[in-house]
Amino acid sequence: MALISTENIWVFIFGILGNISSFVVFMAPIPTFYRIWKKKSTDGFQSLPYLVALFSAMLWIYYASLKSDAFLLITINSFGCLIETIYIAFYITYAPKKARMSTLKLLLSLNFMGFSTILLLSHFLAKGSTRIHILGWICMTFAFIVFVAPLSIMRLVIRTKSVEFMPFNLSLFLTISAIAWLFYGIFLKDLYVAIPNILGFIFGFLQMVLYGIYRNKSKSVMVKGAQLPQQHSIDMTKLSTITSTSEAQPKTECKEQNVDQSGRIKESLGSNPITACEV
Repeated sequence: MALISTENIWVFIFGILGNISSFVVFMAPIPTFYRIWKKKSTDGFQSLPYLVALFSAMLWIYYASLKSDAFLLITINSFGCLIETIYIAFYITYAPKKARMSTLKLLLSLNFMGFSTILLLSHFLAKGSTRIHILGWICMTFAFIVFVAPLSIMRLVIRTKSVEFMPFNLSLFLTISAIAWLFYGIFLKDLYVAIPNILGFIFGFLQMVLYGIYRNKSKSVMVKGAQLPQQHSIDMTKLSTITSTSEAQPKTECKEQNVDQSGRIKESLGSNPITACEV
């Protein structure tokens, strides 16, 4: 098979590693949706991260399908489409009417109309390698936007001096995923895959550095948190356009607030594994 020929062995190795690490990242929101299922409520979470993740996975499947040597991009993003669709279905089931209608409108406009427009225009207005390059630029631009999201989380960690909002395991797998897809793109000679993951690796590495700096300060921050005035509560709406935000007012109890906010952070990270495979 060409997939595992000698000249492509490193493509295969890093592609498999990327599939495994990205699989873990895709599964990260499961605790969030288990919580939603138990409470029978979305509890202020938003659906945008999952709609964005689904859109990104669809784009990368289309891009990879035009190439003859990107099968491992198709496998992980196919799984991504499946799991993100399940997440969105869960959200629609338990969301209040206003949030449900908003999600359905976004799903129609972004994932159906938006993707269909890209598909039709690239099919009829571009041919051969030109079509691949156009799609590559679209995917790469979208990936850069996704990779900017950790900046808000890192700022939150620095501001609160707490890693309560940035789980180490998730940061680790995001970094591994970025490294794997970076080398996958290099050995495949595909810059559209490789370049965005340079940024992903940098942000992932910085997250782990911040974790090492602030991990021992988290408990003291939680103890003092109850004495902080209201303006010091975390404003989740400032995280990024693709991270989950809260529609409800933050709780006043420090312990409940940290758990709730932590869940939202984990949710947003888990939805953008795109991080590597979706690049």
